[in-house]
Amino acid sequence: MQQFQLRLLERHYEDLRKHLLPGDGKEAVAVILCGRHEDAGRSILLGHELMLIPHAECERDRNFIKWKTTRVVPFFERVEKDNFAIVKIHSHPGGYSEFSEIDDQSDAAFFSAAFSWSETDSVNASLIMLPDGKIFGRVFSRDMQCMPIDRISVAGSLVKMWNHSGEESSHAAGDEFALRTIQAFGEGTYRQLKKLRIGVVGCSGTGSPVIEQLVRLGVGELVLVDPDPIELKNLNRILNSRKTDVGKDKVDVLAAAMEAIDLGTVITVYPKSLFESRKALEDLIGCDLIFGCMDSVDGRNLLSRLTNFYLIPYFDLGVRLIAGEGGSVKTVVGSVHYVQPAKSNLLTRRVYTHERLSAESLRRVDPERYQELVKQKYIEGVEVDRPAVISINMIIASVGVTEFLNRVHPFKDDPASEYARVMIDCCGSCMENTAEHKFEQDADAIRWAGRGLCRPFLRMPELQ
Repeated sequence: MQQFQLRLLERHYEDLRKHLLPGDGKEAVAVILCGRHEDAGRSILLGHELMLIPHAECERDRNFIKWKTTRVVPFFERVEKDNFAIVKIHSHPGGYSEFSEIDDQSDAAFFSAAFSWSETDSVNASLIMLPDGKIFGRVFSRDMQCMPIDRISVAGSLVKMWNHSGEESSHAAGDEFALRTIQAFGEGTYRQLKKLRIGVVGCSGTGSPVIEQLVRLGVGELVLVDPDPIELKNLNRILNSRKTDVGKDKVDVLAAAMEAIDLGTVITVYPKSLFESRKALEDLIGCDLIFGCMDSVDGRNLLSRLTNFYLIPYFDLGVRLIAGEGGSVKTVVGSVHYVQPAKSNLLTRRVYTHERLSAESLRRVDPERYQELVKQKYIEGVEVDRPAVISINMIIASVGVTEFLNRVHPFKDDPASEYARVMIDCCGSCMENTAEHKFEQDADAIRWAGRGLCRPFLRMPELQ
């Protein structure tokens, strides 16, 4: 059965809420130009550009709104040119939580016009915002059949999600293991965790304890990606790994261990590099959140682009341990970055530079050329192996999962936006957090947020 989703940027959601619910008790309307992602089981609409229809151009009342669509023609033209979707959203300030007969008539006229501008058979959508900010909606096919949108989400400082299926009465009775989670974060949060699909890229030092925690919190589905087999040196930090597992793919070993726990989490694995598996990338696009637990700069950059194009909240976990001579430790620093679409990213936060990214990409695609340029001192060599210690990795993994929980169920004294980066200096015994507004926004990320499928894929020719 096809699942329909809609994802929005936080800034679009906030602009919509102000425009659609201005406080005068009358309906208002806006239109969203959306990128797309479609595969065999999912159709996802991605908010890319917003057009607020001025109140002065509308005939507005408590129970209806009448407006001319001439202002939307530029969006219709882009639907035809670039296979965008058109999404219409209006408000029900009285709180009516269904589509009315007037809405049915309005949608029939609007989407008939929308489909006349394009030959696509892909869906467009209609949404309603209620006074509390909740959004629900439906999609329309070319033959004007409508289906409910299964999930609507907002990728922002907080992770907002509304599911068409509604809220089940209780999971606690059948999931006794979850009672402590429910006591700490509430039954609503646990229900949300059960519905989440989370990707974990990198299943070693920080990745394996992240996976363990997510399973024991009751997350519904996990997608695990890692191309490497377990080596003897990995046994000091990969949970549930044994000597007999050496040579086996990390994702397979971890999946088997998590399935043996038998708490109901569905696990999909990809023993591939992101650069080698388009299928893995597309499965990650279907995730609600992604944890990146990688050292490689080009892999982290790829995830940053993917999550921006497809409006997915992204947690990047990193550990830097520099050993000195004679067994001394010079630096032990770990960080958790929460990266939102259309805001700052790892590049603007100076986690890596363009030069480092270019060097590491060259090492991956042309190692001989890379070694030659290193010898000639044209580029700086990339560190291939660093010390890794399970105690440090588990601290950062726990901080990362705690930050994730704070986005789903805010519990900290300060707003979640204050924790765009959490950094721990184990040598200095200190922890500091940095707010999102302290970082530079990425103009390129803003431009391409929510673009979805385009050619070349992610604007990276090597992935096409």
